Amino acid sequence: MFLIVSLLSMIILIKNKFYKMIFKNCMFMLIIIMMMMLNKMNNYYKIFYYLGMDSISLSLMILTIWILSLCLLTSNKELKKYFNNFFLLIMIMLIMILMVSFFSINLMIFFIFFELSLIPIMLLILGWGMQINRIQATMYMIFYTLFGSLPLLMMIMMIYNKMNTLMFNMLNLFNISNNIMNMFYYMMLISAFLIKMPMYMVHLWLPKAHVEAPISGSMILAGIMLKLGSYGIFRLMLIFPKLFIKFNIIFIIISIIGSIYSSLICLIQSDMKIIVAYSSVVHMSVLMASMMTMTQMSFYSSIMMMIAHGLCSSGMFCLVNMNYERTHSRSLMINKGMLMMMPSMTLWWFLLSTSNFSAPPSLNLFSEVMLLNSLILWNKMIMPILFIVLLISTSYSIYLFAFSQYGKLFKNMYNFKMSSIQDKLILILHWLPLNIIFIQLNFMI
Repeated sequence: MFLIVSLLSMIILIKNKFYKMIFKNCMFMLIIIMMMMLNKMNNYYKIFYYLGMDSISLSLMILTIWILSLCLLTSNKELKKYFNNFFLLIMIMLIMILMVSFFSINLMIFFIFFELSLIPIMLLILGWGMQINRIQATMYMIFYTLFGSLPLLMMIMMIYNKMNTLMFNMLNLFNISNNIMNMFYYMMLISAFLIKMPMYMVHLWLPKAHVEAPISGSMILAGIMLKLGSYGIFRLMLIFPKLFIKFNIIFIIISIIGSIYSSLICLIQSDMKIIVAYSSVVHMSVLMASMMTMTQMSFYSSIMMMIAHGLCSSGMFCLVNMNYERTHSRSLMINKGMLMMMPSMTLWWFLLSTSNFSAPPSLNLFSEVMLLNSLILWNKMIMPILFIVLLISTSYSIYLFAFSQYGKLFKNMYNFKMSSIQDKLILILHWLPLNIIFIQLNFMI
């Protein structure tokens, strides 16, 4: 039934513009209905034998639908190209793959759709990327991702041999950590998810993919795809608690030091897209370090950070793309003095930049306070390092805002068109949920 509905919606999207609008409105209504259901589920709510949802998967699915709807709004240039039907087909394929991966309660099905989500992103980068380097970026992304996938598949087979089941709700009941208390097995389990997040040291595919991807590809990568990694680690932590408690300290240290390095890299970049991409590495590193402490506060705050980062980072990529469409450059040397040209867009640069460094009342503030609190409770000696992370992450957000909005205008800037109402709508739909969701912070409990 699900497949039939999806195929019908695909046909409607391709054939008729009127039905396209109806489909978007139906998607919006689906989000509202799912949000009403959100507080009703503390345990798994089974949809089908291999599909089910709890509040974590449902909240991430709402984020997915929201970001993909905004991708369709921003992708005017992609839709004007000759193969616009193929673009819409990729979007529908992506939402189906992500829906099954988030709603899967079987470890093998989650793994299959986790890897399958690579194909639509690869097609987006190859089909609608700007420079010839998109081939290299795609190869980086494929090989990094596949490098961690085979060990995970071997571990899933090993778990099935021991337990004769791969259902999350059954594996959570059994303590199977005692049989595999080994650093080698631990690395095999989480390597695919660390690369997907990405953890510092296996992050090099992310800036390349972001730079070469079209705006829809960047929004999906930053808003949704990075969350698959943290979602996978979250599920495995509940199955192997003793294994994670024993070896987590290694990745907590790597993540915190990596977040400092990534913040410093942001301060020496001149490409705006790379700055936003590395800011994602910083946020996800702090998220992973806190999640690895395995406290209840860190679990709740990491879900909040996933949603906050998805909205904030996607909005920042939209702003960078709006500048790129007008100046045909992402360089901070050329994108100067935008306050003179587009003062209304300066307001949105300010609002999203402040949300990026966790200013109130954005969800980033509440999630980051809880993340840092769980890290300090884990070890008080880590406080000076966290202070440095906060200081530098604030610095690069101010650096990006100040260099793009102030300064002397570039002389040859002549092909400039003013911002449209649609641009403002896209930015409002990113910023508003990010800054009003603090009214009800118990949405993930």
